[in-house]
Formats: sequence, structure tokens, C-alpha cells
Amino acid sequence: MKTFQCGTLVPGCDWETTAKDEAEVVRRAVEHLRTAHGETMIRENMVDNIKKRIKEATVAG
Repeated sequence: MKTFQCGTLVPGCDWETTAKDEAEVVRRAVEHLRTAHGETMIRENMVDNIKKRIKEATVAG
């Protein structure tokens, strides 16, 4: 599982997502940037910045 915390890219944002693969995490993060932060154009460097901040999700238990 992969996880992304928006606050690592947008200070103060506490939104995060976890998904099975990186592509789904990126898709969700891009959608979040559009809806929550008003980004109308997501450039390739923004996608790269998202990918750099994706981590392996820690499994509780």
C-alpha cells in the first residue's frame, strides 16, 4: 500500500490517501488538488512532487 499526505506539499492541509498502487494515489491527489486547493492545471512537475512524497503505508497490527 502507498500513502500520500497533502500537508507535505501544501502546508497546513491534513488530507491524506492510501491506495494499493502509486498510480491510484497520484490520481486521488490530483483530484484533491483540483477540488480542495483550486488547482486548475496540474503540471508534470506537480505530479513529480506528489510522487516524491508517496511513502509505503505502515500497517497497524
